[in-house]
Amino acid sequence: MMKPFIDIDTVKGFLDPKEGYALYSYALDAGALGPVLEVGSYCGKSTVYLGEACREKSVSLYAIDHHRGSEEHQPGEEYHDQDLFDGKAGLMDTFWEFRRTMRNAALEDVVVPIVASSLVASRNWQTPLGMVFIDGGHSLEAAQADYHSWASHVMTDGILAIHDIFPDPAEGGQAPYEILKAAVASGLFEEVERIETLGLLRRC
Repeated sequence: MMKPFIDIDTVKGFLDPKEGYALYSYALDAGALGPVLEVGSYCGKSTVYLGEACREKSVSLYAIDHHRGSEEHQPGEEYHDQDLFDGKAGLMDTFWEFRRTMRNAALEDVVVPIVASSLVASRNWQTPLGMVFIDGGHSLEAAQADYHSWASHVMTDGILAIHDIFPDPAEGGQAPYEILKAAVASGLFEEVERIETLGLLRRC
């Protein structure tokens, strides 16, 4: 049973607890195969769930985020948080909040932050991964870049998890759903479960 060092409800983020515990559960199994990687850490809510599983399995969690916020986090957008805006730079900066979350969760020896875009981080990547969680930018271009950058690194029997799956366009953006369909159509992945808006696929 997950027993984090931090009250998860105090961490900024948009992850349903059911989705979080699913990430923890699947990462526990996937951690037996190899390390875990997430794209889109924001302030670290999903990182805590994944990190707790990685701690138990003694594997690393690579947390990729440029920490400048996605499209919906920018000033004037629906999910903008002024507390995370660097007025001097005129840019979003969630990294300081992410680091505080990792410190409070006692995960600094588990989580490897990579402050870069998904594409930049993947350029010379060689390490096979037990699980990849994609929750980055929600434009079609960004979602496709995340998928094409990381899906091939998931080991056989490993897990590809994709957040914010909305089959009905009236409920949410379609980019994550499009990459889920692409993963299944590739024949490399099969969907094993969907919890709230979290799609979970296994590498064939």
